[in-house]
Amino acid sequence: MRAFAIGLAVVVMAMGSGAAAKPRWALVVHGGSGVIERKDLTPEQDTAYRASIGKAAQAGAAVLAKGGAALDAIEAAIHLLEDDPLFNAGRGAVFTADGRNELDSSIMDGKTLAAGAVAGVTRTRHPISLARAVMEHSPHVMLTGPGADAFSRTQELEQVDPSFFFTERRWKGLERDLTRMGLPIPPRPAGAPTAPQALSHLVHDEGRKHGTVGVVAMDTRGDVAAGASTGGTTAKRWGRVGDSPIIGAGTYASNRSCAVSGTGAGEYFIRLTVAREICALVQHKGMTLQAAADQVVQKELTALGGEGGVIAVAPDGQMAWSYNTSGMYRARMAEGVPLLVGIYKDEP
Repeated sequence: MRAFAIGLAVVVMAMGSGAAAKPRWALVVHGGSGVIERKDLTPEQDTAYRASIGKAAQAGAAVLAKGGAALDAIEAAIHLLEDDPLFNAGRGAVFTADGRNELDSSIMDGKTLAAGAVAGVTRTRHPISLARAVMEHSPHVMLTGPGADAFSRTQELEQVDPSFFFTERRWKGLERDLTRMGLPIPPRPAGAPTAPQALSHLVHDEGRKHGTVGVVAMDTRGDVAAGASTGGTTAKRWGRVGDSPIIGAGTYASNRSCAVSGTGAGEYFIRLTVAREICALVQHKGMTLQAAADQVVQKELTALGGEGGVIAVAPDGQMAWSYNTSGMYRARMAEGVPLLVGIYKDEP
């Protein structure tokens, strides 16, 4: 497989007199990677995606700027992305072959190495909050399916009818993929609105886009954390679970190295334990965050035939992203450094 480009990673430092000053806080957000090219998005679509990913970054940055914890910043940013139908997480998640929205999420605290994850959630409005509840209020790391939803109710997290997650364009995407696969199209979900005559002009065909959302952050105490949320892949079968809720594959954080969130073909991220591998290169090889991300994404992931990208942040303030696809929705901010939002490979 050809790597389309090295996603230019950004190492954010306030520069002065040739020396780099560590920012007190830093945050990076992604909204999925894949075949995302300028010719495929109208100006209105481009603007909508930039505004949404930027708003999420600003929400997380606002928490950090006030001295809030990295975990709180991650949760605040991902809540917005889970409620935004532009992204494959929460409201806007893709459908399984059975016509259901099954949501996965994970979060990890770099200070303590505590982690929580859920898979196959169907009724929790904000799966990232459920993943955090698993981390903080259960003896476990991962819960799945009805058990995860049952635990969510004990934590008094907001519950919604499954139809809350329905979006027409994701349903059309399911019909398209099932037809291509020669599989039957399930009945339209109960509670779903009547099919409109046309889809919103603010979204585009995402048949080759990996839609996980993720956030990594460093707070004013120097602690790092990572989180992710996703609906998985369109027309997934047999209870498939990707890398997003698997600690070490799609999510990992340690104050001894860095925090990483991935987006891409989950099966490859699992096989390479992409997030943990990047952290290991930083910790044990002394590589810069940029070099470690590129080593894993541009070389190891590409050699295996996997597509996707990562975002990362280190306790010393480095921030990076790297991807081998033609685009990745992304944004970053740090103390003293303004918001930067990108989509395409020719942007910084």
